[in-house]
Amino acid sequence: MMRSTRGSERVQPSQAILRGLAPDGGLYVPETFPEFPMETITALADMPYESRALQILSRFLPDFTEEELKEAIHGAYGTGFDDARIAPLVKLDDATYALELWHGPTLAFKDMALQLLPYLLMLSAKKNGEKREIFILVATSGDTGKAALEGFLDVPGTRCAVFYPQDGVSRAQRLQMVTTGGRNTHVIAVRGNFDDAQSGVKQIFGSNEFASVMNEQGRVLSSANSINFGRLVPQIVYYFSAYADLIKTGQIQPGEEVNFCVPTGNFGDILAADYARRAGLPVGRLICASNTNKVLTDFIETGVYDISNRPFYKTVAPSMDILISSNLERLIFTLTGNDPLCTADLMRQLSSEKRYQIDGEMLRRLQAVYACGYADEKALEDEISRRWHENNYLMDTHTAVASAVLRKYVERTGDTRKHVIVSTASPYKFGPAVLRSIGALDVDTMDDFECCVKLSALTGTREPDVIKNLPGLPVRHDMVCDRDKMSEALIEMLKTR
Repeated sequence: MMRSTRGSERVQPSQAILRGLAPDGGLYVPETFPEFPMETITALADMPYESRALQILSRFLPDFTEEELKEAIHGAYGTGFDDARIAPLVKLDDATYALELWHGPTLAFKDMALQLLPYLLMLSAKKNGEKREIFILVATSGDTGKAALEGFLDVPGTRCAVFYPQDGVSRAQRLQMVTTGGRNTHVIAVRGNFDDAQSGVKQIFGSNEFASVMNEQGRVLSSANSINFGRLVPQIVYYFSAYADLIKTGQIQPGEEVNFCVPTGNFGDILAADYARRAGLPVGRLICASNTNKVLTDFIETGVYDISNRPFYKTVAPSMDILISSNLERLIFTLTGNDPLCTADLMRQLSSEKRYQIDGEMLRRLQAVYACGYADEKALEDEISRRWHENNYLMDTHTAVASAVLRKYVERTGDTRKHVIVSTASPYKFGPAVLRSIGALDVDTMDDFECCVKLSALTGTREPDVIKNLPGLPVRHDMVCDRDKMSEALIEMLKTR
């Protein structure tokens, strides 16, 4: 069963996936976690990714049949990935590995969940007798938007609308979204940052008036953001998969602890690693890596989450340019001892006072699992250069943040466990920054796509067709709205399409 972080209501996983957000504004979390004994985890080593996913998901989603999940998993991962391993683990040095999660159709880790979510959502609708059109509403800091649009493209019975910060994504990310075809996709730029877009989407979900309008139109809202447990649960799979690959290649012995370092914005990806740990995966430390927008680093170090008067930086790792990390609420709920009243009060403080502070015992429990650090622009650029020249490995800006933070962590602690860096995007989604980092001097004279051509020529790596073909695609979505007019923009958009 699932329950809300802010109330006592309990629902089946399919109900939680269908709703996205709980009626009380909370996020759905598992009431209890399945337990994976070491022999079960070890057995994953001899399985392909789809079989591993079935083993994990069937335990987290007990109201789905094995046959339903098997078909959904094959639909998600059977085609569209350019590596048969789906989430390959690449060795960088004797102690460090990169878990590549960007081999799907939009070249970002969001594909790992958003290729599966449409199947889970339609199954959930069927199980719960929902006949209305499911209207997927998304706020994106860059990658979720296109992954959601791609996942729900022309899926019968669904419609997908994405809000993105007008000046807060890379050119490649923006073009991936605004060139999306299909009869059921909508993309709207917001005059503001990601936090503005995300807050606006949450307000829409909480609006009875908007829900009434949607109901009159024969639609019901749901979410493809990581506030939806259906987005979070597929991410748990690849942490088990990475561990299984380390066993398979003899890099670790079964039961040996492994650290995961995750570039973190909305806190969903690293929380999935924590959920894997709680289900029995031998995790040592979860290292939360931030860019210059280091609100999470400060929180893990001090127990104070404070966004009041905090500057917002636009960086070359835009998917991490976030100050309000929604999924942190799920961790807060755990730290309170599963106290919905305390969790709701802390979230109210964040909304009204722009800050909250957890007590000393909660901070102790947090720091027992999580380490943290941040990397500024120079540090991540230096890390891209260093990994390329020392390890012949090309990484994007977000992965570089994690790699740089991990390097500092190991120097500081001397931790000798194996470390897995979660690699979240193809370097070609951020061509200019990556090209500049490996030493090109003429980046400012080229556009994003010329940079990608040169990056391929200099490194001998292949430019993905998805990026190569973008400049020639027609722009299909050009609507822009103010951050306080998002619901009006949606209603107006639905009149015309």
